[in-house]
Amino acid sequence: MIGALTTLLVCQLAGEILVRALHLPVPGPVIGMVLLFAGLVLRGRPAALALGATADALLGNLGLLFVPAGVGVMLYLPLLARDWAPISLAVVAGTLLGIAATGRLAQALLRRLG
Repeated sequence: MIGALTTLLVCQLAGEILVRALHLPVPGPVIGMVLLFAGLVLRGRPAALALGATADALLGNLGLLFVPAGVGVMLYLPLLARDWAPISLAVVAGTLLGIAATGRLAQALLRRLG
């Protein structure tokens, strides 16, 4: 479990270093996930069971990670109340664009397989 957690944290650290060094507009943990995925694909064999168990344990406690976001919303409630219209528009438009992009990608992949 310690080795798997170390692997996850090293990938996150590498992602953070790359983001800061290359000034990328992407969060470091996202780059870390890409690095972890690439490492697992290049490895050519299934991931260690400990890595899966550690990931499952982290996902089981995922709800706790929403507490800071909720506190941030409460902290900026006056700002959110003042600028509710553009924020709502951005959330709705972003959601619709995400759904559309996912649908287009799914169509392209299904066409490629068929």
